Amino acid sequence: MKISEIYNLDIYGDNGQYVGEVRDAIIDLEKGEVSRLLMEEWRSADRAEARRILQNKSVLFKNIRNIGDVVLVAAMGQTQAQNESSTSPELSDLSKR
Repeated sequence: MKISEIYNLDIYGDNGQYVGEVRDAIIDLEKGEVSRLLMEEWRSADRAEARRILQNKSVLFKNIRNIGDVVLVAAMGQTQAQNESSTSPELSDLSKR
């Protein structure tokens, strides 16, 4: 599947809750894989804006259960999502700039 084929797909949690729509993706060039799907377009943003998008408007690709007519992701509790995003490599990179 091409990454362009998942743009504009709706994202739903496996609990049936609407999460958002795929607007962009973050690709890990070293690993050659998608690391996150974003529900907002990634623009050159300041650190605070980038952190907000990564924490609140993105889904880790490893949490995706299925991609078809929609993107189905594992539903997570708020605490798990916060813990996961606070240890993400993308957020760690932001603190180095």
